Amino acid sequence: MESLIKNEEFIQSIRGTCLFSGDLEYEQERALYNAMIDKHPAMIVKCEDVADVITTVNYAREEGLLLAVRCGGHNGAGFGSCDGGVLLDLKHLDGRWIDPETGIVKVEGGCTWGDVDHLCHAFGRAVPSGIISTTGVGGLTLGGGHGYLTRKFGLTIDNLVEAEVVLANGELVVANENKNADLFWAIRGGGGNFGVVTSFTFQSREVKEIYGGVSFFELERSAEILDWYLPMIENAEEDLYGFYAFLRVPPAPPFPEHLHTKNLCGIVWCYTGNLQRGEQRLHELMHESNPVFTHLGAMPFPAIQTMFDALYPKGHQWYWRGDFFTEITPQAREEFVKWGSQVPTIHSTMHIYPINGAVQHKKPQDTAFSHREAKYSVVYVGVDPDPANKDLITDWCKNYHEACHPYSSGGAYLNFMMEEGEDRIRSTYRANYDKLVEVKRKYDPQNLFRVNQNIKP
Repeated sequence: MESLIKNEEFIQSIRGTCLFSGDLEYEQERALYNAMIDKHPAMIVKCEDVADVITTVNYAREEGLLLAVRCGGHNGAGFGSCDGGVLLDLKHLDGRWIDPETGIVKVEGGCTWGDVDHLCHAFGRAVPSGIISTTGVGGLTLGGGHGYLTRKFGLTIDNLVEAEVVLANGELVVANENKNADLFWAIRGGGGNFGVVTSFTFQSREVKEIYGGVSFFELERSAEILDWYLPMIENAEEDLYGFYAFLRVPPAPPFPEHLHTKNLCGIVWCYTGNLQRGEQRLHELMHESNPVFTHLGAMPFPAIQTMFDALYPKGHQWYWRGDFFTEITPQAREEFVKWGSQVPTIHSTMHIYPINGAVQHKKPQDTAFSHREAKYSVVYVGVDPDPANKDLITDWCKNYHEACHPYSSGGAYLNFMMEEGEDRIRSTYRANYDKLVEVKRKYDPQNLFRVNQNIKP
């Protein structure tokens, strides 16, 4: 196997770098964002261009090698690597371009959302994405993509107009509404099952500054605030976004010392419309809810996108699970409050992300992402830098999920799942699952791309 992996003809055929166990950079490059998962690929291929991607895919297929693909590397389940196979690393494919007249943005598969935000902001624009700028464009997009701009402009995939994909047979194809339309349908929520996406083309939106920030509330008011938040966000104008959270306050500015490490609940706000209207609207909401702390104001969109970057660097222990909810019932709210009041570490949290508004302008069958009627995407997140707290954060997350899941609509946002089995994957895609199997059978019949939330051909 070692001679198969360390093949001189292959190594000489690519422009990028191949790393093996014992090489100087190997340990650093194999390390995952989630330090709870430890994988040892036999070879890491740091691709320099699309030709390298094609050559690597062909080599893995022809030699029968396990293949994993890494974009930004944030995958919580550790699917950005593998044991004993080939890790195809895209991070050097980081080119990005924008058409100032149309706002069309093309970015390569190794870009992070921070790269995209930096480019777009200079033109007063943004592409709907997530809430952390170090996240890779590839993984977030292929899972659907939701964040601060979701209620106004839909999911990330709703703003995707084209992709270039290296298929399992090594062919580079374009996928859009007119070319390979079935593939285009599948990659909008179907994960990395269908090929290596080497470039994404998005329609950016006019967003330069937003009005937003955080408001915190005493823990004993969490049930009251949740009861207030849910109908408010369900009926709010689409310019208004806010996700509800249980948290422990980080011991750092801008938070006052008397709140440091304290268990609270909070809402993170983002208003994308007129700034004066945003200030007025959030002033009204603060008057209604009476928070114990606020940090609100006008800011460049990239500022809110990077707000939590420092809190979640590479190398922490991670365990998370997710759920979709069409309604959060009174019984479910009791469980949210019970377990949310027990957030075990500074980095652990629970978020209720609203995914109503523009997301529901499309139908479940329009893209692989099927939960269009859901109003909320929830994530339960156990995180800590200390490996000694691995069981603490994992148990809390599992207990939280098991308590709330019976009230959910089934399935979860693809990017909030660990390795949880085929039933969870099926419940995530529901009526779209059989069509995804057909597309998988057409484009990857041997299941080369299986280090993911796998749809078997």
